[in-house]
Amino acid sequence: MTSHQAGHQAGQRAVNQPGHHAGRGHRQMAQVKTRALQSDRSAPTKAILLLILGFFLTLMLALPLRAEEGIIKSHGFAEFGELKYPEGFAQFDYVNPQAPKGGELAISAVGTFDSMNPYSRTGRAGALSSEQFESLLVESYDEPGSYYGLIAESLEYPESQDWVIFNLRPEARFSNGSPVTADDVVFSHNLLLDQGLKSYGDAVRKRIPKAEVLGPHQAKFYFAEDVSRRSLITQVGAVPIFSKAWFDADPENRRLDAPRLDPGIGSGPYVLETVDINQRVAYRRNPEYWGRDLNVNIGRHNYDVIRIEYFGDSVAAMEGFKAGVYTLRNENSSKNWATGYSFEALDKGDVIKAALPDGNLAAPAGFIMNLLRPKLQDIRVREAIQLGFNFEWTNESLQYGLFQQRHAFWQDTELEAKGLPQGRELEILTALGDQIDPVLLTADPVMAHSSKANRPNDRRNLRRAMKLLDEAGWTVASDGKRRNADGEVLKLEFLLDSPTTARVVQPFVTNLQAMGIDAVLNRVDNAQFSSRRREKDFDMIFAGYPLDLEPSTELQQFFGSEAHEYSVFNPAGLADPAADVLIENIVNATTKEELYANTRALDRLLRAKRFMVPVWYLDVNWVAYWDMYRFPETLPPFSLGLLDLWWIDAEREAELKASGALR
Repeated sequence: MTSHQAGHQAGQRAVNQPGHHAGRGHRQMAQVKTRALQSDRSAPTKAILLLILGFFLTLMLALPLRAEEGIIKSHGFAEFGELKYPEGFAQFDYVNPQAPKGGELAISAVGTFDSMNPYSRTGRAGALSSEQFESLLVESYDEPGSYYGLIAESLEYPESQDWVIFNLRPEARFSNGSPVTADDVVFSHNLLLDQGLKSYGDAVRKRIPKAEVLGPHQAKFYFAEDVSRRSLITQVGAVPIFSKAWFDADPENRRLDAPRLDPGIGSGPYVLETVDINQRVAYRRNPEYWGRDLNVNIGRHNYDVIRIEYFGDSVAAMEGFKAGVYTLRNENSSKNWATGYSFEALDKGDVIKAALPDGNLAAPAGFIMNLLRPKLQDIRVREAIQLGFNFEWTNESLQYGLFQQRHAFWQDTELEAKGLPQGRELEILTALGDQIDPVLLTADPVMAHSSKANRPNDRRNLRRAMKLLDEAGWTVASDGKRRNADGEVLKLEFLLDSPTTARVVQPFVTNLQAMGIDAVLNRVDNAQFSSRRREKDFDMIFAGYPLDLEPSTELQQFFGSEAHEYSVFNPAGLADPAADVLIENIVNATTKEELYANTRALDRLLRAKRFMVPVWYLDVNWVAYWDMYRFPETLPPFSLGLLDLWWIDAEREAELKASGALR
């Protein structure tokens, strides 16, 4: 992502941009030359004037060339290094360019929805409702931090990256046939600032003070002087593009921050076909999709229809898959994966069960504590709560031993902190001085507590936890509850909306109760959970952080102090000056070495704060599907591509239906 003075200075620099006001300069020179020849009648004077004019004319003609120096024009953008794919490339390496078009992708969702506006501040949007809206750039699946032109044909920016100009493809169209213009691009950017999430708007305004339309197919974004440039281009390149005309037609009812069933119009390959509230959503491939022949889209978007079936709970969803109500399932339950796939269709080979490689960073997930709650601001209380979770028993008894224990935020990557800090990481941490606990300099990073797998409550850990609570002033009263000096009971509510997670949380709650904590599990519906999470009205929730292998400004929303009290992306409400410094270093990094060292330092610091009880992770994708889906022989490392790289084998689908295996 991402003051008036900065915008003004950036505008002044734009005057010297190649082609900017060039025509007016040449007209002025012609007028000067004409007046000089008419007023000077002596030959020597004329010669001198012509000589002077020639000098200035040469000087003026040279200005555009000098202005052009340092301006980069490209078909894509890489935050570090070079783009893998050259200008004019045929297609991405990981697609099947001959993938047939047709058929239906049928998947599932659990829960409810009441809107088809994915950007609303209230309510819950239907699945994939944001997929209809394209952006200027599209990310590559086999090179982190690299983006290529989608709606933008090319982009231009100076070496300083003080601004960027996007040159739009004139052929880009919304689904109603109207052109996508620079007006739509700038409108969309400003709409998200004004009517999107407050934390997003506040953060972006400080980094991108101005956006303007240069022409029907040219949009320019200016970047503030005092912020890192590294991810600003990709920030604006990823903004979803809305139709300005659609919103302007009914501005009172067509607001971005309000739920509505009409999603508006986008420019993407799919359009909304049907909506049955809490039952299903279906999208149909637009046969007039403007970008179907672009190199970045070859071999992609192969289904005629994408359908999402909704179920009340995970048990019903599993039964729906067995019955063929939907036909592809990205499994997230270890119990289902271990025990739920014993049915006739799988035994006959009509259903395939596969563990496919996943090169992505496994999103760090766990039980996150709300640091805005006074009772959770003592690190001894937080560590005691961590000690109550028994991963080993949970994994063996409830998850069939399928998971690995998580310790780090950047687990199993070059960004994970390991051992004692050394080299550049040590220098970075040392420079933080008294903003950090000095133990960070002399000890291994905090690891998740080990426990015994033979019983849910590890007595050694519980004894240690109770001692920490005593030291924090929460002692056991006569009623068996932990109370402070004012007699207040140490209460802890786990807020959940998932029955799958609830079965794992309940033993954890029982362990906390054994310590004297008045812990309860409160399962609420999806809408209430979303609302309470936005309002920070919880003690603990199960959540995760969608971190990146090349982290940048998103860290300011996840872990930064600036919006910690209300940012939905910072569920812990973390506000720490040392973390802010490290995040700023990461954002300003100009080399991978500097990025990695600062991220390792941040990983070490975040783990030491103990605001999350780390749980488990997988390095593969669990996928089950009816044997009519096909995918490229070599899948890209950073996306499974279920939505856009896979396709339907029509002949095999017909066989399944003819046999009665699939309806």
